[in-house]
Amino acid sequence: MLEQKIKKFSEKISSKIQLNYNLKNLNWFNIGGKAKVFFKCENLNDLSLFLKEFRSEKNILVLGAGSNILLSDNLYDGAVIKLGKNFSNISLLPNDVIVAGAAVTDKKLSDFALENEIGGFEFLSCIPGTIGGGLKINSGCYGREFKDILVSIQVIDREGNIRTIPSTKIKLSYRKSSLEKNFIFLSASFKGYTRKKQEIEKEVKFLKKKKEFSQPSKIKTGGSTFKNPLGKKSWQLIDQAGCRGLKIGAAMISEKHCNFIVNLENSTAREIEELGELVKQKVFETSGVELSWEIERVGNK
Repeated sequence: MLEQKIKKFSEKISSKIQLNYNLKNLNWFNIGGKAKVFFKCENLNDLSLFLKEFRSEKNILVLGAGSNILLSDNLYDGAVIKLGKNFSNISLLPNDVIVAGAAVTDKKLSDFALENEIGGFEFLSCIPGTIGGGLKINSGCYGREFKDILVSIQVIDREGNIRTIPSTKIKLSYRKSSLEKNFIFLSASFKGYTRKKQEIEKEVKFLKKKKEFSQPSKIKTGGSTFKNPLGKKSWQLIDQAGCRGLKIGAAMISEKHCNFIVNLENSTAREIEELGELVKQKVFETSGVELSWEIERVGNK
């Protein structure tokens, strides 16, 4: 029945929709099972049609760059949406305002701001995600977050209704947003300030060097594993608990930065999660602090 529904729907759209699609190559951990339905959406009209057609689907996941997510080894019992090129546009408005599609990478937005001599976007050069993902959790690093530059967002809900929401109506805090979980981000407007290109380049270079020095790179990882507790650093708590280099199967706590879990070879999502839970337990035993996952865990645990 689902197969027939997919076949019928595919005739109405220009985007691609598939059954039992392997998600392993769509995330930084290089881990995960298949999606019952996978929709590579190329335009807003197709997205609207999809939401109307599949609104009864209980689980819908929008997958961005795959940098902050752990996908289950099992079948994802729902639909996974990957936004295509028409959601990757960037445009410049007056008064140093930039509009970026949800599928634009943070680095691409930072580069665009640099080329147009607009400051305030330098920190984005160090975040390996997309605008949509960044809005979802108010991403940030080195003292700056999305909320510091956000003007407004454009979203579509599960019924296919499009809304523009000003940042003044959104409560954003450390890795948190008051926005409804069912919203799919379409684009966002950001405000910067006029700044000389050389100054921007200098800061971006400084931040990138800082990141390269302290964080693992060119390996299979999901970025920061745990949120920083108030007034503390997760990596320090993990280090003090003796977890640096700790392993379960092919999953390991990074020797370089304790708040990163690394997929050494062919780790499973179960191994990654078990290692994370073991670290949480050890940190609580040594410091009394309970760590919270920053990485989004999707599917059966």
